[in-house]
Amino acid sequence: MPRPPLRLARPVYESLPWVYVALGLAGLAGSYLSTSKALSVTVGSLGFLGVLAGIVVLLRRRDYRQLRSEYGKPDTSLTDLDRD
Repeated sequence: MPRPPLRLARPVYESLPWVYVALGLAGLAGSYLSTSKALSVTVGSLGFLGVLAGIVVLLRRRDYRQLRSEYGKPDTSLTDLDRD
């Protein structure tokens, strides 16, 4: 009997891009406050990538949902999650 795929709860799934942005901003702030140049560059780069990843995921989700609505189908991927 195959196991069903693991899924995140909808509130957790919807909040992930905001978590990426928040952690990225924390990394950027940490790099500003760091006294070591190497650590500052590393943490700042990771923070920038976190902010960028969060924004990209937010925009991709918005575009996907808009495209689905233009073709007359509501976002069934989210309603499927509610049934589980």
